[in-house]
Amino acid sequence: MKLDLTEQSLPVYEALASTVRLQMLRLLTLQPMNVKELAAAANLSSAIMTMHVRKLEAAGLIRTHMAPGRSGLQKICSLAADRAEIEFPAQPLEARRSHRKEIPVGHYSDFRIEPTCGLATAERIVGSFDDPRYFWDLERMNAGILWFGKGYVEYKIPNFLLTSQQPEELSITMEIASEAPSINNNWPSDITFTLNGVILGHWTSPGDYGDSRGKYTPSWWPAYTNQYGLLKRLRITPQGTFMDGHKLSDVTLAEVGIRDKQWTFRLSVEDDAEHIGGLTLYGKGFGNYNEDMTFELYYTDASAPADSARDARQ
Repeated sequence: MKLDLTEQSLPVYEALASTVRLQMLRLLTLQPMNVKELAAAANLSSAIMTMHVRKLEAAGLIRTHMAPGRSGLQKICSLAADRAEIEFPAQPLEARRSHRKEIPVGHYSDFRIEPTCGLATAERIVGSFDDPRYFWDLERMNAGILWFGKGYVEYKIPNFLLTSQQPEELSITMEIASEAPSINNNWPSDITFTLNGVILGHWTSPGDYGDSRGKYTPSWWPAYTNQYGLLKRLRITPQGTFMDGHKLSDVTLAEVGIRDKQWTFRLSVEDDAEHIGGLTLYGKGFGNYNEDMTFELYYTDASAPADSARDARQ
């Protein structure tokens, strides 16, 4: 797992800032354990231990799955990372220039989806559940959440890179999860990310999270429906494409048409995926992060003074 000094790595630092969670990670280096076993080892109740498990899982440090036990289903926890590296920038963060665009989840330009599906603003459901026609409703532009069982949504993103600017890295962040009928924290889904027609890679979402209400999810939102996702960061660099520090593919910045005047970004659950578990995308007003999808292109500027520390954001 590769970390840096941006807010995108903050969930990992927060997850590690606990003696209990550090003890849990030490225990899980020995063997997978269920929540009850972890609670007993830490001398805590299962309810409190579940909160710690959720924190580590959201940070991508552990993974969980349900398995049969002597008294019914049990949640088994295991490590999801074997190391973490903090990457310090070669130059001060304030000197790193970027073009940044935030794209609301309802601002897609095309889609092809199958139920279960739906979308909602912070105030109401758009149309009705499981009817793809409402994905073209004009109110979709205000949506803060959307979900579907199979298919894709596609977004157009303007690119303000100048000819004098040399691209170094494209960072894409989003809060995302699977889509199960109702909710299911153990519901894997293979999600494909494509930029300008080039497949960046595939990531398996562990589940469709609904064990607790999302921090920003509206109070009127039904308790039995998607509540929050995982904050994921895609990085396309000259060395390849990475998800939270884990390499997804060898696709580099030079291969994705990074100088095109606009980019086309697709999130999909393909027909031939091993785990067809749908996709839920969270934006402002829903989930745990209250953020829209963010596209940030970092660059160096040959025409700028070398000692300039101005962050040229658009």
